[in-house]
Amino acid sequence: MGVTLQIIGTTIICLSCANMGILMAWPSSTILLFKSENTTLHRPMRPAEVSLLGSLPSIGCLIANPIAGLVLDRLGRKKSVTLSSLIFVIAWSIIALSSQVEVVLTAMFIGGLGFAVFLESTIYISEICQDSIRGTMTSGPMQFYGFGILVSYFLGGCLSYHHMVYACLSLSVVGVLLLSVLKESPLTLMAKGREEDAAKSIAFYRSEKTTSKEVLQEIDKLRRIFNVNGDDVQGLTTTDESLAPLPKTKKVSCWQFFKNSPSTRREFYIIMALKVAYIMQGLPVVQVYAEPMFAEAVPRDVISPNLCSVLMGVVMIVAGSISAFLTDILGRRPLIIYSSIAAGFCCVVLGTQILTAWGPTWIIPMFIYVYTMFYTFGAGTVPVVILAEVFLPEVKSIMSMLAVEWSWTMCFFVQFIFNLLISSVGLVPVFYFFAFMCFSTAIFFFYFLPETKGLSVYAIQELFSKKWLR
Repeated sequence: MGVTLQIIGTTIICLSCANMGILMAWPSSTILLFKSENTTLHRPMRPAEVSLLGSLPSIGCLIANPIAGLVLDRLGRKKSVTLSSLIFVIAWSIIALSSQVEVVLTAMFIGGLGFAVFLESTIYISEICQDSIRGTMTSGPMQFYGFGILVSYFLGGCLSYHHMVYACLSLSVVGVLLLSVLKESPLTLMAKGREEDAAKSIAFYRSEKTTSKEVLQEIDKLRRIFNVNGDDVQGLTTTDESLAPLPKTKKVSCWQFFKNSPSTRREFYIIMALKVAYIMQGLPVVQVYAEPMFAEAVPRDVISPNLCSVLMGVVMIVAGSISAFLTDILGRRPLIIYSSIAAGFCCVVLGTQILTAWGPTWIIPMFIYVYTMFYTFGAGTVPVVILAEVFLPEVKSIMSMLAVEWSWTMCFFVQFIFNLLISSVGLVPVFYFFAFMCFSTAIFFFYFLPETKGLSVYAIQELFSKKWLR
């Protein structure tokens, strides 16, 4: 029953990530409409405005994430997720009330401020779930984000413009209301000195009494975590977990902690590389411009662009569900290495097919789906899981915020130029670039990414303390 409540709690938290995916993919269903003379807006969108429609949420997220990194510790995980989820309600309300191009673009920017929910949700989930299911559960935000993209594609093909907007607004309201039934993260409560409330939170998510052995063990672990000095991090080992609680030491700043901890620095560098793979392997961009891209790459007599987009969303959901379990079965390292190689091969096939038409036209959508599957197995899931588990609490919020900032910076750049690149050079060079990034990141992870499957945070610190990680 305890695991069941953790799964239910994770699902409720992840609904906000689904709403994020809905907003992120919304341009895919509306770009062609907004560019046409029959647009529902007060005038057709210009090419630069079309690029902004897909990329402005990334700018909003760039602004929101530093704030989220601070708010996470001050307000707590639950309130932070709730506030970010409310932003989606505001954004959809603005879109529903206005047909001005400038106002719709502003609403997309405002909606991007709510994208900090992805960072907040991942941390929240990692702190309410036990170690045995942590890898699977922390991949939830990514899977629900993909589910939200599928819902966006589906609604775009089934509903009129205004009905879709109202449906998205309703879903965002439901997401906010459901969060009210959850309890705050026990780690957050412990950090504020509320040990009794932390015990109640653990008992709630484990379906145990506050006096049970499991709850008392978890509380003891939390006591030890907050008694660790930044200077001692590099000396932590798996054996240390069996020791008695350490004496309380002077609190150090995040920067001091970072300088004094070789493991934290190496974790940070690896996370930055994982985020490069997450964006530059290409699928986050393809998701936003899916329908226009399919219209460009696949003849309409083969399959409609909207149906192509919906099927891609289905592939993402299925692959995401499988990858959530593969991270704890096969491990993080082999999953991202071999999936990146496979995704790179698919991009090469797509580029050559579009360039030379060596095979039947159905080759293009088929390999886009295979590429989507392998990307989701690897770069779409593994970076999220590793980010949630490697950092110690003293630096977790700030390091996670910096990693996500880096990710959204790349995302804005790639999304803004993608539509312009398609218009100027076509899809072939774009897919070749994605292939290059897939192969490059696979080689890097082969040499520098250690396996963290099933390890505690202490064992992970010891692992990353090694100078040659492989």
